Amino acid sequence: MLKDKEMKNITGGGKGWIIYAILGAGLSLIAGIIDGYFRPMKCNG
Repeated sequence: MLKDKEMKNITGGGKGWIIYAILGAGLSLIAGIIDGYFRPMKCNG
């Protein structure tokens, strides 16, 4: 079993890919807004 001091020294990953996913989604959103502004297309509905 780990002691209190040992548990505080544990480092782990998992946050890195979340940051990249959020940045990628934000860039995709901005690119879509810019594309829609400069090349507006009507819906085929």
